[in-house]
Amino acid sequence: MTYHPKSDFIATMIERGFLADCTDYQGLDEALISGCKPAYIGFDATAKSLHVGSLIQIMMLRWFQKTGHQPITLMGGGTTKVGDPSFRADERPLLGPEQIDENISGIKKVFSAYIDYDTDAENKALMLNNAEWLDDLNYLDFLRDIGRHFSVNRMLSFESVKSRLDREQSLSFLEFNYMILQAYDFLELNRRYGCVLQMGGSDQWGNIVNGIDLTRRVLDHEIYGLTSPLLTTSDGKKMGKSQDGAVWLNADMRSPYEFWQFWRNTTDADVGRFLKLYTEMPVDECDRLGALQGSEINEAKICLANEVTTLAHGAEAAATAEATAREVFERGGVGGDLPTLTLSAAELGDGMSIVQIIVKSGLAKSGKEAKRLIAENGAKLDDAPLTDAGLMIDAGALSSPIKLSAGKKRHALVQLG
Repeated sequence: MTYHPKSDFIATMIERGFLADCTDYQGLDEALISGCKPAYIGFDATAKSLHVGSLIQIMMLRWFQKTGHQPITLMGGGTTKVGDPSFRADERPLLGPEQIDENISGIKKVFSAYIDYDTDAENKALMLNNAEWLDDLNYLDFLRDIGRHFSVNRMLSFESVKSRLDREQSLSFLEFNYMILQAYDFLELNRRYGCVLQMGGSDQWGNIVNGIDLTRRVLDHEIYGLTSPLLTTSDGKKMGKSQDGAVWLNADMRSPYEFWQFWRNTTDADVGRFLKLYTEMPVDECDRLGALQGSEINEAKICLANEVTTLAHGAEAAATAEATAREVFERGGVGGDLPTLTLSAAELGDGMSIVQIIVKSGLAKSGKEAKRLIAENGAKLDDAPLTDAGLMIDAGALSSPIKLSAGKKRHALVQLG
């Protein structure tokens, strides 16, 4: 883009590759240089943790605060009851209030590592829940006061909805209300907290524009929207997924070692881009590291893994993960920080098949997958090829921990407990 920003925040977004689109670059830029402004991103509580696909939004909020503004993390306690239909082929499963509250409790854990909610400064972060204003809405009043500002024709034209209808896939009336509720969130945040900006992934563009339009119509206030690109890796995979499932941000759902290893396994072509998006290293250094070739790029990947893991889990966790990785990969050791499966003597009985143990350790999703791994020479036991899918492991075999490997990069310890 050719716009030359005056505000530190927009300059950072452009320079580091966060920016996909903005409703009014100049208007937002002028607003941000006039003093501390609030901005929000909404996070629906569909799981007990966010995964790395949400990390780009969390980093945007972090940079927003670091450049002198007030970030708002909005928990979707209300909107999760409806479910965002954006670019989905089917309706999300409906969650009950207890499950939503439990998920919100889990999600909240990650934010304090990135955003400061405890500062006495003017730009102290806020954590809010849209159930506060959505749960007690009167349906008829809401239809009369808010619903009249929405054109169904226009709502049907948004790509997130249109793509679903073009494929003749059902869109429930419940889901259709989601964009109205999200728009109402922006209106309420502007009214209550003076929030002038909503950010999100580019799949949220339609929802964001609706909120801007509604707020202008009801309050006659000028507000803005800014989106980040929907990231895929250079080989076309959706960011946030790995071979063995989602890369969760909460340590109790994805260990710091496994999290570190995910970033260490970044494709060469993605290293420079990911350093700019997911770390705070200077852009010139990110470009230098990303341009390394051959074996040197591996040190850049270790740098990426250390920086991202330090932000998420702390410097000690990052250092431990790197030490474990070096022990496992460079010296062929066991690595005390590897994901660990503990089996009791009662569970083992007269012996448990190695196939079952591979599945229980998380190295394969099914017995069929574990058997295929062994048949294709992709499994190792204590760094030696594992060729016998019928091998039985009893308590005696676990008198000391054993190390299982799936391919070159995924490992687990199995021990007797």
